[in-house]
Order: sequence, then C-alpha cells, then structure tokens
Amino acid sequence: MWRPRAKSTVKIHDTPSSPFSFSTFKDIQNLCVEDHPSSHIKKSSSIFHRVRVANTFLRSLSLSLPEPEHNAAPAHNKTTTPPLQEQPSITIPGADKRIVVYYTSLHVVRSTYEDCKTVQSILRGFRVLIDERDLSMDSSFLNELNQIFSSSGNCCRKLTLPRVFIGGRYMGGAEEIRQLNESGELKKIIEGLPTVNSGVCDVCGGYRFILCGQCSGSHKLYIVKAGFKSCTACNENGLIRCPSCAV
Repeated sequence: MWRPRAKSTVKIHDTPSSPFSFSTFKDIQNLCVEDHPSSHIKKSSSIFHRVRVANTFLRSLSLSLPEPEHNAAPAHNKTTTPPLQEQPSITIPGADKRIVVYYTSLHVVRSTYEDCKTVQSILRGFRVLIDERDLSMDSSFLNELNQIFSSSGNCCRKLTLPRVFIGGRYMGGAEEIRQLNESGELKKIIEGLPTVNSGVCDVCGGYRFILCGQCSGSHKLYIVKAGFKSCTACNENGLIRCPSCAV
C-alpha cells in the first residue's frame, strides 16, 4: 500500500500587492507600466509647432516670390543643347559627302562591341558611302578622334564608341543614332548623301586594311648600313588602308 501524501509545513505568504513578486520578474512591472499621457501631449505639441512654423515660412516665401509673366516661355521648354558651332566636326577630305564612323571590332567590352555592331547595321541599311575607322586596327584613328573633340572644347568628356559623323557634322553615339533612326530623322539627314552599291570588297574582304607591301606586314625594314628600321608606309600592325574600298 502507498503511504498517504503528507502536507507541506512550509507556509506560502500571500502577496496581494502584485502578482509578480518573484525575483526573476522584478523588471516586468517597470516594462508594463504605460507611459504617462503628458509625454505624448508634449511630443505632439512640439510636432504641431514645427508644422505651423514650416507652413508660415512657406507662405511668406510664396508671397515674396514674383508672379511669372504670362508671355514668358515655360522653364521646361528650355533646352540645354549646345549651339551648332560648338558641336565637334571633322575636316578630313570628302567628309561632307559620306558617313564617318569611329568604332572598334574588339570584343573586350561587350556593350561597346554590341553598340558598334548595332550602329554599323543601321547605317549600312541606307546604302550610302561609309568610312568605317576601326580604332583597334590603327591607333592613329584614336589620336584623330581625340583631336576632334579637344578642338571643340570637349577634351574632358569621356570618350566612348561608336562616334558617328554625317556630312562632317557630329551626330552622337549609339543611343543618339537609335533615336534618330526610330523617329525617322536619320533618313532625312542621310538623303542628301550619294548612294553606293552594297557588297564586300574583293581586295580586303571588308576589313578595310591589307598587309603592307614594303614590309610584308612586319612593320620592320632592314637597311644594310642602319640595320632594322620601322616601316613608315604602314601602321604599328603592319597594315595599310585598302586602296579599293577606302574612301
């Protein structure tokens, strides 16, 4: 048989003052105490005071500003396009009768390469005379492009490719050519240029360059008394412009 359970002799003291009299819950009373309503009133009053001050300042500012004239043109109609004489222009022979494109055929920067291919595809669709100048094939084109923009006062701007000139006038880069083509303005600009037959050059295969005939593409010439010298007829890659398709 089980022994009867004995009652505990420990007396539990009643704590009517608070149900949370244990030591582990000594901070709960402070956490549960509601904030005094006067603090909210004080904060809200300061916020409304700030709003009133701000409204008063704005009202006085609007009264002090002069009213716009009805005959004056709106401010948003003003454009920041620089005058035509400040735009870059090229002076190479025959530039006024063709399109000159500075681009690169390297795949180093994918976005730049895709922009160059897009611009070439758009311009070739008009079947006009295009002078494509690949900066990766001849570094003199880079110096030429830098000189064009430095002479027009844009030497500090970041040079990106492609750069398009139509009839000797600067048209912009890939984004500008896309917008002009979509709006139909590009066709109107190119209408005055002479047309050519589309096709690939039989001499260079469309690369616009061929090997130098004097140094056979080595960019070096041997002279008996002086030894090896750099060839002056070609560029640093041993290439010259194709005489058949270069314009």
